[in-house]
Order: sequence, then C-alpha cells, then structure tokens
Amino acid sequence: MTAPALRTYPTAPRTDLVEDLHGHRVADPYRGLEDAGSDETEAWSSAQDALYAQYRESLGTAGPFATDVLTARLGDLLGAGFVSPPAWRGRRRFFSRRVGDQEHAVVVVVDGDSERVLLDPIVIDPAGTTTLDAWQPSKEGHLVAYQVSSGGTEESVLHVLDVATGELVDGPIDRARYSPVAWLPGGEAFYYVRRLPPEVLPQDEAQYHRRIWLHRLGTPATDDVEVFGAGLDHTNYYGVSVSRDGRWLIVSASAGTAPRTDVWIADLTASGLEEPSFVEVAVGLDAETGAWVARDGRLYVHTNLDAPRGRIAVTDPTAPGVEHWSTLLAEDPTAVLEDIAFIDGGGADTTPTLLLASWRRHAVSEVTAHDPRTGERRPDAVALPGLGSISGLATHPDGGPEVWFSYADHTTPTSVHRFDARTGSTTLWAAPPGLVADLPDVRAQQIEVTSLDGTTVRAFVVARTDALDAAGRPLATAPTILYGYGGFQISLDPAFSATTLAWVEAGGVYVVANLRGGGEEGEQWHRAGMRANKQNVFDDFHAVGDHLVAQGWTTPAQLACWGGSNGGLLVGAALTQRPDLFAAVVCSAPLLDMVRYQRFGLGVTWTEEYGDADDPTELGWLLGYSPYHRVVAGTEYPATLFTVFEGDTRVDPLHARKLAAALQAATAGPQPVLVRRERGVGHGGRALSRSIALTVEQLQFVADRTGLAGGDA
Repeated sequence: MTAPALRTYPTAPRTDLVEDLHGHRVADPYRGLEDAGSDETEAWSSAQDALYAQYRESLGTAGPFATDVLTARLGDLLGAGFVSPPAWRGRRRFFSRRVGDQEHAVVVVVDGDSERVLLDPIVIDPAGTTTLDAWQPSKEGHLVAYQVSSGGTEESVLHVLDVATGELVDGPIDRARYSPVAWLPGGEAFYYVRRLPPEVLPQDEAQYHRRIWLHRLGTPATDDVEVFGAGLDHTNYYGVSVSRDGRWLIVSASAGTAPRTDVWIADLTASGLEEPSFVEVAVGLDAETGAWVARDGRLYVHTNLDAPRGRIAVTDPTAPGVEHWSTLLAEDPTAVLEDIAFIDGGGADTTPTLLLASWRRHAVSEVTAHDPRTGERRPDAVALPGLGSISGLATHPDGGPEVWFSYADHTTPTSVHRFDARTGSTTLWAAPPGLVADLPDVRAQQIEVTSLDGTTVRAFVVARTDALDAAGRPLATAPTILYGYGGFQISLDPAFSATTLAWVEAGGVYVVANLRGGGEEGEQWHRAGMRANKQNVFDDFHAVGDHLVAQGWTTPAQLACWGGSNGGLLVGAALTQRPDLFAAVVCSAPLLDMVRYQRFGLGVTWTEEYGDADDPTELGWLLGYSPYHRVVAGTEYPATLFTVFEGDTRVDPLHARKLAAALQAATAGPQPVLVRRERGVGHGGRALSRSIALTVEQLQFVADRTGLAGGDA
C-alpha cells in the first residue's frame, strides 16, 4: 500500500537574502538552517521528525518490506559476517572479523594454535557508539596501536595495547584523526600524525594543521618530537611508513583530496630518529605517488606520473628522484594498476622470484604474474573465483611463497584466498564466519551506455534470474534502484551487498553505475568528472537512467536513485536536473549547497575536487549544478528522503536541511519530501543494528514510491 501524499510541510525560517558573489546574484533564503543550535532550526528539525514519523505510520508495508520481515532478512544476508586478510608479525597473525549479528568487527590475534579477540568495540563501549577506526601491530607483533572514536565524530584517540596481556601500555593521544602509525623495530617508538593543539590555531582551522611526530612509548604526548609538516599546506593529509629493517622513513603529503601526492625519504641510520634528513622522491608533480623499500632493499614507486592508469618504477633508495626511476611494470591501456606483491625465498633469502600485480579492468579485478626484474608478463595468472573484486595483496613481512587477498562479488560475501607460488594454486584461506541462508538466484551483468558527449559508461545490473530471458534481457519492467558515486577517484567495484540482494529478491532491479569522477578507468577518468568537468558525472548518471528505461528494465514511475556523501550530491543534481526521470530519491549525508560547502566540515579539503567558490570562474562551475540553487518553484519533484546524521563532522547536515526546505516550498507535485534525522552516529562506521535500521527505512521508502511494496507509485 502506497502512503498517502503529503501536502503540508513545516514552515522553515526564510529570508530574502541575495548576495552578489563575483557578479553572480545568489539567493540563499534558508541560510538560517545552517545554525544547528538555533531555536528556529531545532523547531524546524523536530517538526520534520514528526512529519517523517507520520509518513512511517502511514506506510502499511507488508510482505518482504514489512519492518520485522525486512529487518530479519537483512540480518540473514549480513550474517555471513566479515573476515580480513591476515597481517603477519612473526609467528602471530592479526585480522578483523565480524560474526553474524556482532555490532562491530573485532580484531583477532592468532598465536600458534591459540586464537583470541584482542580488540572489541562493544567491550570498550557496550552502548555501541564507539568505533574502531584503525589498528596497527608493531613489527614484532607484541604491541598494537589502535584508534577509536565515539558518536560518529571520527575524532580518533590513539592507544597502545600489550598483545600478550591485553593491558593498555600507552595513550590516550587525541587529535589523531586519519593517522597512520609507523612502528620502529623493537616497539619502543613510532611515527604518527596528529593535529596541532586547537588553542594555537584559528578557530576555523582546528580540523587541519597536521604534523608527523615521533612518539616514544611511555612518555607524554606533549614530549613528542615534530619531524615533518611545518610550513606546508595546512590542509595536508600525511602518510608515514618505516621499512622492515627500520632504516628508511618514508612520508607523503597531499593537500586535502587533491589527486597529487608528494613523497620524501630519509635514512634514519644517517640522520637519527628525531631529525630525519629528507630527500625528495616525487615533489611538486601533478601525479599521485606511493613508495616503499622492499625486502630486497630497493625503492619501489607506484605512480600515475606519465601513466594515468598506473605503473611501477624502481630505483635505489639512495637515489630516489624521478630522474633515477626505471619502469618495472608499464601502464596497461585498459586496466588500472591496484597493487603488487613480491614472492621470495623467505628469511634471509630476499631476492624476488615472482611479482604479482592486481588490476581493475572496467571495475573487474584480475591478478597477473611477472618477472620481478624485467616486469615481463608470465603466462601463469592467479585464478580468481569469478568476476568480482579483490582487495590488497598481503605477504608475510619475512617473505616466502604465499600471498593473501580478499575477494567478493555481487552474490559472494567477502572471503580470503591464498596464492602459493610453490604450486601456482589459489585456495580458500578463510571463509566468511557465518552462513547466508537461501541466497536468491540472481544474475549480475555489466552493460555499456553512451553518455551525452559520446563517452562509454559502464554499469552493473543485478536482477533475479527468473526475470530475465536467455540473453539476460528483462522480461518486463520492474522497480529499479540506480546507485552511483562519481567522485574522488573512488571505484564502485563488484561487492556483496545485503541492500542489493534484499531489493532484488523481492522483485526489483539494482544498478550500480561506474561514472566519471570515479577511479574505475584511472586518473583521466577521475579528472573527466571533477572541477569544471563535474557535469559529466551527472550526464553519465542520467544516461544510464535513460538507457534502463529505453531497454525495458524500468519506467520513470518505477525508477529511484540513491547516493550518499558525494553520491548525495549526485542524486541531488539528478533530482533537480532530471525530475522527470525518477520517482524517488534517497539522498544520504549529502553535499548540496556548493556555494558554501567549503565553509563547513571538511569542505575546504575538497576544493581540488569541486572548485573554490571564492574564485570567480570556479564559482560559475559550482553554480551551474549546485542542487540547492537549481530548485525551481512549480516543478513536480520526485519523492525524496534525506537521511542525515547529527554526529557527522565531514558533511554538515545543513546541506540536507536547506535543500529539503527549498524542495518542500517549491514542489508542485504530491510526492513527499522527508528528512530522517539520526543522533549518535556520523558519516562513517556504525553499529550493525543501526545500519540495518537505516537500510530498512530507506528500502521501504523506495519500495513505497516505486510500487514494489504492492501499491501504486
């Protein structure tokens, strides 16, 4: 049964504010909703809460979309849990695992035949609002540094745990958000990233000004030594690593999310731990670069310099500059290089005998074998279970013949596989810890679509097998969800999704679009969808939607779009540019006011992706698609559900508030515009039960508005 139409909305605080910005007359009638702490904003938000509750009460969903049925089914589908590849440290191995209905993944250590849980966020916080953001064992495996945050803030606090006893031996160290930890041999010290104290910074820059520090175990963080970062861009994110033998310190820096990375290296035996003398590896280049010193003592460089899809270069760490690089693994013209791993004799035998490389070819993974000295392709490839995606190529720090990686596809939960170079075979190493009962019989296929400017765009279509003919074409139109992201070089690769399978087994079709702006086809693909080219992303998305309609998969009355964060911007643009194409929109934690986005959250770090609104030319790009500024009174907009999280410190909920108010005032149609507000969570990780509850409500909304719930849209 479809919920009745909503025609009356809460009154939003509105003004006639119009600003002249670089010659553009820019209206901002709902600026008052930027202030989450104001009485007017809270009153409006509370009224939206009540309106959403009213809508929920009117749903009357039954069958697979009844709340108890859908909650249980999502729980079943997520019951497979999760297991990560092993991180080996001596005879110990560490990995992450979530079993069945566990609220959060835990860190497990295996020592010989003994296995035990080392870190469990629920033990740390039984309320479930604390998330484990990162963890890193020492090189010997006797200590683990880990970071936790609470309430969705992602404001990580760093601690150190003794693996044998489980006792805390160091910390807490605050301001460690997005901090890697690089242990030195022996575990007496590590390098890490920490922001400067807020009291020494301008108030609006407290989230920035990171530095790399040396911390000695057991000493106060106030005694830590700053070793890198002073005088560089205040929005920089830093990477830091130390070679296995402790000799080489490598640091990297990128300004915000700019697709450029600078890298330096220091010989710690020559300059000491507290005052490392850095030498440039790749600085000031328009390229992303990562570097490491392998067991054979050579410096390897993974870069897209002169190779947008990536290549591997090699040099001596004492001569690390670009002029000394020699290409080992050349760029593939149609596949993106993801990772490499070396196989050697293990122990003292550090000479590589085989090089494995993982690639993403049109979003589907493959692994190839190469000569480790020449890069020449060898005929023996690593077998994968299907057309899916892998993550990482993990080796033992002490070398040897084995490589581990995780694998998943649209119908296969994540598992870990092991390649053994002695036999050339790939076997299952660790299955998901739980079982999924009665997986639906579905088929995933990749389609090609021509975008507005002639570019070929690909998408994965997942549908029930019995809804397709022998050639994989639809037998009839069906309610369809179109999902996308299209930004920050992030690829939407094949992945096991409870949301997808619950929707598809109920009779729907689920489509994942690989849009420009992502990383599916390399850095050129990314840049074709960023800054002045951002409209290409939206054109790609619309083209996929139009194709689904033209090929008989769905109709505009049955088509929904769904996206979050940058994907929330995507669907915000879709609903304001093509309201005729969609019946429903799920817009989660979105960016929507692109004139003021960089003033809030982490927005200033994204100007290299979107453009700088303080620049006259770039403001023009942003105004060209900013969803908040594209709302036109009298337009019949699709049904829209905004989902926002009060603890979100990345994308401020003000974006959703402002566009929701604008749509509610402007729409001429009967379709509801709703806001679902959630407290105690943020942009990233959350407890399993909260994830399921959110997905239930999002799926019910889409089913209601597209007719899959059994009513008329």
